[in-house]
Amino acid sequence: MASKAEKIVAGLGGIDNIEEVEGCITRLRTEVHNADLVDEAALKAAGAHGVVRMGTAIQVVIGTDADPIAADIEDMM
Repeated sequence: MASKAEKIVAGLGGIDNIEEVEGCITRLRTEVHNADLVDEAALKAAGAHGVVRMGTAIQVVIGTDADPIAADIEDMM
């Protein structure tokens, strides 16, 4: 079974689409190469409470485990 971090990576369009990621209290703040590859339904299925899009800057609202998930994603990069 895929981890929550792996599911979020998939929802963000894959590891190659993620330019940077950081945890910020309850959100993952990410910068992606191609915002069209971001699948909000997949992110919500992975446990996201919401997704905020601002061009290629994507914030994934996931709760208090944002920092550990960001660290897991950084380890994959």
